This record gives sequence, C-alpha cells and structure tokens, in this order.
Amino acid sequence: MFLIDTNVISEARKGARANLGVQQFFAEADPDELFLPVQVVGEIRRGAERIRRRGDELQAAALDRWLSALTGEYSHRIISFDTECAQVWGMLTAGGTQHAIDMQIAAVALIYDLTLVTRNEADFAGTGVKVCNPFVE
Repeated sequence: MFLIDTNVISEARKGARANLGVQQFFAEADPDELFLPVQVVGEIRRGAERIRRRGDELQAAALDRWLSALTGEYSHRIISFDTECAQVWGMLTAGGTQHAIDMQIAAVALIYDLTLVTRNEADFAGTGVKVCNPFVE
C-alpha cells in the first residue's frame, strides 16, 4: 500500500502531460491501496492561497476545484496525523534539520507501514521509510 506525496499527486494532475512513470504508477495501482497524508491537503491548500494572494484567482480557483475533487476521491483514504504519528515525528526530528512536514509524512508512512511515493527520495533518507520514486521507474 502507498502513501502519495504532494509532488506525485500534483504531477498526476497534469493527466496526459504528466511524467510517464507517474502515469504508469497510477495506471497500475489499485486505487484502494493509495492513501494521502492529511499534510498533502494542507500543502495543496497553501499553494492555492499563495496563488490567490498573488492575484491569480483563475489558477487559485482551478486548484480549489482540484483539491475538492481530490479530497472527495480520497475521502476514506486520507490519513490524519495522530498521537502515535506525533511520537514518531518527535523521534525523527530530534537530531536534525529535516523539514517538519516531510517528517510528519514520514511518521505517517512508518506508523501505517506504507511505501511513500515521492520524487524527493533524499528528503526521507535515514528515516526508515520505504520509498518509491515513479519519476525514475
């Protein structure tokens, strides 16, 4: 089972223009085995709001619609960040300068024993998270 990172779900949004490895990953994957960490929802929302603040309401509205569709599609497969995840996150971040949200996603992957699908393999090195990079496969 897989936990999808923001960079992969965003790439998939491109449809036929998406990276071929990402297209292949989603074509072959069982949708019931694909999960989103709640942090991805937040990252997409942040992106839409940043675009809106720059004055591009059309692009922001497009992201709003996509996020709404995405949260509907994944409604039962969005994983929240709970107390158990917080404990693992604390351990992962105790000794370094890792990105806090990436380490929250890593904690979710570890707690739920999911393979993280991401382009940013280096961001998760040393965490113990199993990683799949569809951009190179």
